[in-house]
Amino acid sequence: MREPRFWYPPRTGAAPQLPARLLAPAGWLYGLAGRIRYRRATPERAAVPVVCIGNLTAGGTGKTPLALTLAERLIAAGENVHFLTRGYGGRERGPIRVDPARHGAADVGDEPLLLAAIAPAWVSARRPEGAAAAVRGGAQLIVMDDGFQNPHLVKDFSILVVDAATGVGNGRLIPAGPLRERIDGALARAQAVILNGRGHAADGIAARARARGLPVFNAITRPATPPGLGDLPLLAFAGIGRPERFYRTLADLGAEVAETVDFADHHMYSERDALHLLVRARERGLRLITTEKDAVRLAHAPAGSARARLRDAAMQLPVRALIANIDTLMALIDDATRRARRRRG
Repeated sequence: MREPRFWYPPRTGAAPQLPARLLAPAGWLYGLAGRIRYRRATPERAAVPVVCIGNLTAGGTGKTPLALTLAERLIAAGENVHFLTRGYGGRERGPIRVDPARHGAADVGDEPLLLAAIAPAWVSARRPEGAAAAVRGGAQLIVMDDGFQNPHLVKDFSILVVDAATGVGNGRLIPAGPLRERIDGALARAQAVILNGRGHAADGIAARARARGLPVFNAITRPATPPGLGDLPLLAFAGIGRPERFYRTLADLGAEVAETVDFADHHMYSERDALHLLVRARERGLRLITTEKDAVRLAHAPAGSARARLRDAAMQLPVRALIANIDTLMALIDDATRRARRRRG
């Protein structure tokens, strides 16, 4: 889905827009349902430590690049890391181990395919079952990409990711605003907060986190610049939570972004979409570029199809997160996982 514009008012302190006010009762009911779900759940503890990277809001905050960066550090430290995710947008409910050679985004979603490129990744609608499958598969530590609001699996260390440029928008609960739950309830279950990107919209959240004694870290995405990025002006397209973040990154790299085309988060590209992009790029003499996450949705396009031609024509921009004071964060995670292992005997 696309985020409604009224979720993110043009300036801080602006009066609530009419749709947000009208939907506020529905937001209250959404929050109540979430609290009841938590109270009724009996969370299960996995046989190995679980690190969760989640967020407060619907839409993209850059969790997956952060999950990749943290997992790479954990792997370098000798941990046998497996990823666990719901597999949003895929048909498989799992638990199933992602095989990039066999599975496409329609099967398991786009993010699991990115995760599986560096460590075993499991898709499971039921997180305890997915964690158990990962343990049977050899996992010594599980990294959850999302799942912060899932009450069925115990997390040993939870990180809340907040977009520094947009914060929590109007601060209201879905559907009146972007919040998945009340801020104080989320901070009470977190062990760290990461402000991702540039901006000051999340400064208030950071202050509330610090008042609770939570460490707050800053991060930015670090792209790997593809060859030929500056040769031609670009037609950039993206179906992610915050496409403007991608376009801003291209501009920061010195690329000329002549045109942009937005799609909904996790959008599955059709032949019509692909033809439109290919024709538009040819008409204007532009080079196509997209995100790594979008590219995996085109990876298994049938030979000769417009989607396959789009896949072959478009550059992609892989990114990882650069986290300030990452050694401090890794020490906190290491301490939490050591304590978790002692509890498990």
